[in-house]
Amino acid sequence: MTFISSDFVLLIFNCEKYRFKALKQKQTWLNGFTLMPYFHVIGNPDLTSNYTFDVDEHILYVKTEDDYNSLPKKVVSAYEAINKEYVFKYILKTDDDQNLTSSAFLNTVQKILLTSSNKIHYAGHIVNVDKPYLSQYHEIHPELPENLPILETRYCSGRFYVLSELAVLDLISKKGEIYKEYLEDYAVGLHLDPFLKQNMLNMQTHKYFFDF
Repeated sequence: MTFISSDFVLLIFNCEKYRFKALKQKQTWLNGFTLMPYFHVIGNPDLTSNYTFDVDEHILYVKTEDDYNSLPKKVVSAYEAINKEYVFKYILKTDDDQNLTSSAFLNTVQKILLTSSNKIHYAGHIVNVDKPYLSQYHEIHPELPENLPILETRYCSGRFYVLSELAVLDLISKKGEIYKEYLEDYAVGLHLDPFLKQNMLNMQTHKYFFDF
């Protein structure tokens, strides 16, 4: 099997319903984007394989439902697809409703990750959950169950975060548990091995990514 080699791969989570958001990104900050391979990730439960790449259109289709509640499964399925096709050091993750103010931010992130004296496995805007609570996020996304329990943990906001190859492998090994979750960014932080969170890099991602 021939692997594609790239230190970094950017995954942007999208769906068929909101393809126009992906197109808007391709017309703006992704126009002429050459820093690293990137793919908009779309779920398709009717695939005959677990995933398929449309390289020309920068789309990765994974065999999952394409709705909001399936996002944790879609994310891990996409990580698994990249792991099977690429030799990489980091996966960068963001969403289809995000605009990037300057690609210089991603250049800086790359340099920090590659030159840090202590290996960084997880980076982004860190959210500290000091004590358990019940999420009311269903008020924004009514398809979610009411009063989702949020346990004590640290996780990086889904607006933008970075995972090392080792972190990706750890999450893939726990995909059965992650599939049961509803909130993707929280699920990643909750299930990631604590050892891989010892040297988390906190980034003020809201200064560089903002909602369209």
